[in-house]
Amino acid sequence: MQTASTNICERMGHSQELSEFKCGTVIGCLLCNKSIREISLLLNIPWSTVSGIITKWKQLGATATQP
Repeated sequence: MQTASTNICERMGHSQELSEFKCGTVIGCLLCNKSIREISLLLNIPWSTVSGIITKWKQLGATATQP
């Protein structure tokens, strides 16, 4: 079974660069009201990559993964 974060990473073409855990961590930080800049600094990921993950997550239906 694949999670939404796995789908996001695979669709972005970053499945080998970003682990499922790191994609999920990006979304978790977003849900904790961190800015893209803060997430980028915390996880040491380029802000453009963080932004791309968030965009794809929203396109896939962000509400589907929230409790």
